[in-house]
Amino acid sequence: DVTGALCLAQPWPGMARTIYGDHQRFVDAYFKAYPGYYFTGDGAYRTKKGYYQITGRMDDVINISGHRLGTAEIEDAMADHPEVPETAVIGYPHKIKGEGAFAFVVLKEQTAHIDRVKEELKTIVATKIAKYAVPDHILVSGR
Repeated sequence: DVTGALCLAQPWPGMARTIYGDHQRFVDAYFKAYPGYYFTGDGAYRTKKGYYQITGRMDDVINISGHRLGTAEIEDAMADHPEVPETAVIGYPHKIKGEGAFAFVVLKEQTAHIDRVKEELKTIVATKIAKYAVPDHILVSGR
């Protein structure tokens, strides 16, 4: 019995060939950690009889309305806000979209304009990534 990362040695039809506009990012994300193998991003368990069971994602990818997004991508976009030094994003079950984004944000200083900051964060994410990436919920706290 073995637990680890699910990697594939052979390509298959429909396998992604690159990330548009950033081929090196594709190579780094899927081939660098396990040279010669494609890293699926999934963890797996192999039984003594050779059967595999997928145990879940090993990375922080969420699937919002069919769009796979890294939570770090959303966090990085929100961190561009001048009042936001720290962010964290997690996925949560969403009845319509499958998964939604829930953001936790720390502000540099307390402000009475939390609603304004939330709207600015949503605008930043929509502009830098896409509207579907905008967190459904943003929880703001001070230091």
